[in-house]
Amino acid sequence: MTAQTHWQAWHEPYADENSSLSRRLRLVQQHIASWLEQRSDERLTAVSVCAGQGHDLIGVLASRPDARRVHGTLLEYDAGNVAAAQAAADQAGLSNIVIRQADAGQLSSYAGTVPADLVLMVGVFGNISDADVERTVAALPQICAGGATVIWTRARRDPDLTPAVREWFRDAGFVEQAFHAPDGVRFSVGVHRFESRPQPLDPAGILFTFLH
Repeated sequence: MTAQTHWQAWHEPYADENSSLSRRLRLVQQHIASWLEQRSDERLTAVSVCAGQGHDLIGVLASRPDARRVHGTLLEYDAGNVAAAQAAADQAGLSNIVIRQADAGQLSSYAGTVPADLVLMVGVFGNISDADVERTVAALPQICAGGATVIWTRARRDPDLTPAVREWFRDAGFVEQAFHAPDGVRFSVGVHRFESRPQPLDPAGILFTFLH
């Protein structure tokens, strides 16, 4: 048996439905469900960046009769989390969800999966440098299809970066649909719709480097 990694242990608070991580997850899942309700397309594509164990997207699709409309790719570097996400997808019968072990900080990892109608950046912006957050948001037009929805999270620790993040989204051609900053917790959840023109993927490009 291999030792549990830091990124697997990070998921443990999900077991407590009252934890801030579980509260954040429920907000993200609500917006994924709303996105599905608002889109009548027969086929939709989704990409989850640094997807972990896939609780957000898999958790929503597992209970929906229209789950097969969504063809999703989960990008995750940690092998243990990849295995956990694959097991969850298999248990839910989600054969249209692909879990790919890859470095989501490299744009080459997105080849064949984009442009996407839904992009999940959950648990990403708090683990990379501020400069990399700005670079990643600026590059999202390479990942998003026209009209795509991006759901992102970021802790509001001092100094709070979320006002800048929201401006960067605006500058990249996005319109804010929602922003949640609940009292008593540090997390925030943002939802933006891409209203500009998609850009071709630069497979040599770099989005971010995870800080450990």
